[in-house]
Amino acid sequence: MYPHERSLVARLKDKPFALIGINSDIDKDKLKKRMVEEKITWRSFWNGPKGTDGPISKAWNVRGWPTVYVLDSKGTIRFKSLHDKKLDEAVDELLAEAQQEHPERK
Repeated sequence: MYPHERSLVARLKDKPFALIGINSDIDKDKLKKRMVEEKITWRSFWNGPKGTDGPISKAWNVRGWPTVYVLDSKGTIRFKSLHDKKLDEAVDELLAEAQQEHPERK
């Protein structure tokens, strides 16, 4: 999943797009090393020492990993559990909508 996420971040670097990750690794030190190894440059939060039972996954009702939510410019969840090409298509659709709503933003 990280290679696709890296490609999304690179492709959309000049667009109003943000990728936010939630990581369920229990060992925070190992997680930090892995983030460097995987070249994770986007904001990523640690779900705490309870791993998949941490506070973020509970608040967002995450029951499986990875879970992907795609939010629009208003913060509404518009898509869930998309990957690869379908994820790209959803993000592109929402960016086009945002551009129509706010043509002054590029």
